[in-house]
Amino acid sequence: MCGRFVLTTPAQALAAHFQASSSENLLALPRYNIAPSQDVVAVRIEHGRRRLVMLRWGLVPAWARDASIGNRMINARAETAAEKPSFRHALAQRRCIVPASGFYEWKPQGRRKQPWYFRAVRHQARSAPDDALLAMAGLWERWIAPDGQALESCAVLVTAANALVAPVHDRMPVLLAPQDYQRWLDPQLEAAAVEPLLVPAPDGALVGYPVTTAVGDPKNDDPGNIEPLEAASEQAAPQVLKLS
Repeated sequence: MCGRFVLTTPAQALAAHFQASSSENLLALPRYNIAPSQDVVAVRIEHGRRRLVMLRWGLVPAWARDASIGNRMINARAETAAEKPSFRHALAQRRCIVPASGFYEWKPQGRRKQPWYFRAVRHQARSAPDDALLAMAGLWERWIAPDGQALESCAVLVTAANALVAPVHDRMPVLLAPQDYQRWLDPQLEAAAVEPLLVPAPDGALVGYPVTTAVGDPKNDDPGNIEPLEAASEQAAPQVLKLS
């Protein structure tokens, strides 16, 4: 699953990367511990153009009786989203991208769980603001409360973990390549046309390493969350898998 993530790319750089216009109420960045039920930045199509918007993380289907169902809908399994009543209509017509600088997963270690941070491999010593940006495939919905107020929310699609993530967790977010952004976002394309994109990231695309357990509390939101733990062993050191 994907239960926490990071976004540090400035809003202006996000808009440039996704070739999108921006709403005025974007999340204040950087963020180092974005959690479910919080508002997140997303990219979607509005009136035929890409736009950066804010969505509540935890999808609330249009048919839901109340918004609390969103607490259980932070992720959608890529293999079954087209069949699930909660996600199938969004997969067909309301797809979005949730930008991230990286994401956390927790590895069981005896009675405790060790958080790991996964981010893109940087290809330059001094990267551009969006050089290491991840584009998580998402779904969004609009729910109307009994008082008439609208709530727009989203879920992140997850798939089987690649070789790097698998030793930590068996699932990972679906990560889109830039050349696939338009295909994913295009509401004119049916779900079958985008399902080939719902696959694990290439094994050489990410780096992962253990980080502080402080990330378990969403109140802890600072750059120290993504600093590697001092390697007490070779296993704890950052790991990079490169394509052969």
